[in-house]
Amino acid sequence: MDDLKLLGRNENDLKNEMKIVQTFSKDININFGLEKCIRMCLKRGRVQSKMHIGSTFENDIKKLNPRKAYKYLGIEESFDIQHKNEKEKLKKEYLRRMRLVLGAALSANNKIQAIRSLEVPVLRYSFGIVNWHQKELQKLDRKTRKLLTIHGQHHPKADGDRLYVPRKQGGRGLMQIEAAHAVEITKLLEYVNKKEDPQIKVVRKHQHNTDSAVLQTARCLKTEVQRETRNMKKSIVEETKEKWHRKRMHGQLPRNLDEKLVDVEQSYRWLKSGDIKGETESTIVAAQDQAISKVILRIKF
Repeated sequence: MDDLKLLGRNENDLKNEMKIVQTFSKDININFGLEKCIRMCLKRGRVQSKMHIGSTFENDIKKLNPRKAYKYLGIEESFDIQHKNEKEKLKKEYLRRMRLVLGAALSANNKIQAIRSLEVPVLRYSFGIVNWHQKELQKLDRKTRKLLTIHGQHHPKADGDRLYVPRKQGGRGLMQIEAAHAVEITKLLEYVNKKEDPQIKVVRKHQHNTDSAVLQTARCLKTEVQRETRNMKKSIVEETKEKWHRKRMHGQLPRNLDEKLVDVEQSYRWLKSGDIKGETESTIVAAQDQAISKVILRIKF
């Protein structure tokens, strides 16, 4: 752990906490990066200019300017998290990365994978910390679809819900920001609402059990969280898939695929394993959605 925040009800509590951290740090031979440390005193929600800690070590830690903020785990804070400023910075960085990926010489599948692994985590890291409103997330999803359309990766007449269905099921495999937010918030709520922190249970059992038993308990807890997350993701995917299938025009293809007569997995294999350009893929998908009135193939002999 290289980032630590200490909270005290008063200056004496904070002083005692800092002594404990200093003692442990000396024991394991870790030095403080005092140039990066900040101290702040709040009284009734207001930053106090005077704060007397005591020893030379604590006084070497500079005080936070009330007009400025400090960065803790990538999020700027002062007496509170600067939600508005953080959201603007995160959206700007998300869109910057999105444009870079869409302008790269990658296949359609690789671009979608790059968006999932490089762009979405920029926002996902802040879910549960920064207050995102549903309309803001929906607006970002619309902005993403607009950028995909501008760069030829999504046909303007193609179905929008199909973008978020997995490729093996006939979709494009894009991750919906609103859905990603719902998954993260649900995981946090399930964790907080548990009667007792699972990590505390592991520590308590450690007093009476062997190391192997503790590790087994930790694995079971991890498996439980992973199972809940998979179920949440699966339900969102199924809901999006159903919305696509119910559409009168765009849903004709999936509704007409008879699983007894057609190998659905092989029919969609070109989406998952194909190495074609985004412009070509978006056109084929739009044609399957019955969104293009005529498709002309020019063959030269």
